[in-house]
Formats: sequence, structure tokens, C-alpha cells
Amino acid sequence: MPLYSFFIYSLAAAAEIAGCFAFWAWFKLDKPIWLLVPGMASLGLFAWLLTLVDSAAAGRTYAAYGGIYIAASLLWLWLVEGVRPDRFDLTGVALALIGSAVILAAPR
Repeated sequence: MPLYSFFIYSLAAAAEIAGCFAFWAWFKLDKPIWLLVPGMASLGLFAWLLTLVDSAAAGRTYAAYGGIYIAASLLWLWLVEGVRPDRFDLTGVALALIGSAVILAAPR
């Protein structure tokens, strides 16, 4: 995966997770509703960032992004929520990243 795409995917994952977490915090953790404002802005940033990836097909961009999203989600789990990923989490993310690499590296 080109370094630029990896960078964009990583930024997109952070924006998506932060935006979704804002909704989670409001709904599940009884945090204030105003958290939805930056959450929605973060989700908008996520969608815009994915448009910056050089790809002829949106679906392929989203599919390849999936592995990065899963890895970033487990990093969030560990760093923000304080829950260390277990061996099943790590095995799953390895499989997802392999799948993303196959999608991105396939000769077309």
C-alpha cells in the first residue's frame, strides 16, 4: 500500500472512530448530547478523507480501508478504553490486514 494511502486511511480511521465514539458516549455512557456536534464533524471528515485515496472504485477503497479500521479500533480499545487486545483480537486484525493487502496489491 502506498504510504500516502496508508496515512489517509489511518487519519480516516481515527476520525471515524472518534465520531462513532461520540455517539457511543452520549447514548451508552450518558455523556452530554453536545458531544454529537464534534462527533458528526468527525464523521464528515472521515468520509471526505476516504475520497482522497487514489482508486477507481469506491467499494474497493472501503474494503481495503476495513483492515486499517479494525487495527485502529483495537488501538483505540487499548489506548482510550484501557482494554488490552487479546490473542483473538490480534489474530483477527492480522487476517483483516492481510485481506486489505490482497485487495490493494492485486494486479489490475
